[in-house]
Amino acid sequence: MKIFAVGGAVRDELLGLPVQDRDWVVVGATPEQMAAQGFKPVGKDFPVFLHPESREEYALARTERKTAPGYKGFVFHADAEVSIEDDLARRDLTINAIAKAEDGSYVDPHRGRDDIAAKVLRHVSPAFAEDPVRVLRVARFAARFADFTVADETMALMAGMVANGEVDHLVPERVWQELARGLMEAKPSRMFETLRACGALKKILPEVDRLWGVAQRADYHPEVDTGVHVMMVVDMAAQLGLSLPARFAALTHDLGKGTTPADVLPRHAGHEMRSVKLLGPLCERLRVPADCRDLALLVARFHGDVYKIDQLRPKTVATILERCDVFRRPERFEELLGACEADYRGRLGFESRPFPQSQSWRHAAAAARAVDAGAVARACADPVRIPERVHEARVSAVTEVLNH
Repeated sequence: MKIFAVGGAVRDELLGLPVQDRDWVVVGATPEQMAAQGFKPVGKDFPVFLHPESREEYALARTERKTAPGYKGFVFHADAEVSIEDDLARRDLTINAIAKAEDGSYVDPHRGRDDIAAKVLRHVSPAFAEDPVRVLRVARFAARFADFTVADETMALMAGMVANGEVDHLVPERVWQELARGLMEAKPSRMFETLRACGALKKILPEVDRLWGVAQRADYHPEVDTGVHVMMVVDMAAQLGLSLPARFAALTHDLGKGTTPADVLPRHAGHEMRSVKLLGPLCERLRVPADCRDLALLVARFHGDVYKIDQLRPKTVATILERCDVFRRPERFEELLGACEADYRGRLGFESRPFPQSQSWRHAAAAARAVDAGAVARACADPVRIPERVHEARVSAVTEVLNH
């Protein structure tokens, strides 16, 4: 029996990055031998075990064979005869196909260390094209390792997977899982730019893909192109350390601009409500979690109003605070403000500008929250008019704050 560290842990160690999780491959062992040593079996499709003490995953070396379209269409084979080289051959990228033996030596049949040194994302073998999830994974790695480039031949292979329909077999859960992880990387724009370069973005997120080439007013958007703007916004959201819901909202806040009639460009009157209309089906299609969906809908609807709080009537400000349910969900309202700041600063030349609007909204929200709705209700003789009276009290409180 031989044990090798594999995958991300070896890659990150070679890159000088902190290692989060370690995966191990065991060569020359049977499931019975693993169980006899106290390992607990957890794998459904192939033999994976948890170490009795560290709880880290140990998988028996295995090969795989494509039997049907999609990422589930594989048959796995694991036995004591499968070598570490056999196991590495089925992996996606050369930088992920390096094993480290117990004596510290490396098994690197696909020259992954050379690609780490050259900062290249390159597929291991033509079998890469059998699993559509790998298109998403390459794009996500491009977002994580922002100074790496995707090898031309790998990009060509990915484009072929789009052209031959392999990407059409992606299931919503895996698409969302990879998109969410990509959004949380240091430079999320590279994920979407990589997907766009191979044609996959048009299949996966056509609502985002169509934003490139759509002009905006240069006085508000010196970068002009809506697709470029949205990429700047998701990167700014990452720079600001925003949550996943806020980053998803940053990605989708301007979807409506992709449906603006050509004869009214570069103006985009009413794009907020068109964005809301597009977001519903998108979130349903990808099975986006409720927290991400709900925040994205609020940001799409209200981001235009957030910038101009000093131009809004106090009644409008109070209404928006109520629509955002700032009284029960103050943390979500903070996420909304973060996404709006990313939108404002995600423009050419705006990156370092202050965004005082957030503080103005916080003051207004605090004033509205300070209204004692119970006391207002008790003082109201007509129960039917209680919501109206509470709203009026909030408008008064907001007016006082905004006028100072």
